[in-house]
Amino acid sequence: MTYATDRLHEEIAYVAYHFHWGMDDILDMEHHDRRRWTEQIASLVTRSGAEG
Repeated sequence: MTYATDRLHEEIAYVAYHFHWGMDDILDMEHHDRRRWTEQIASLVTRSGAEG
């Protein structure tokens, strides 16, 4: 199964925007690791919004 290109680009942009990591570093991650990072970032963003 291939991963949707649009979804991959969303994940790359999301991690790069929040953590300022380069595209090559993000692409080098395994899919499950990249998804976990996006989930963790989303949790931080949600928590930060609730505190602000």
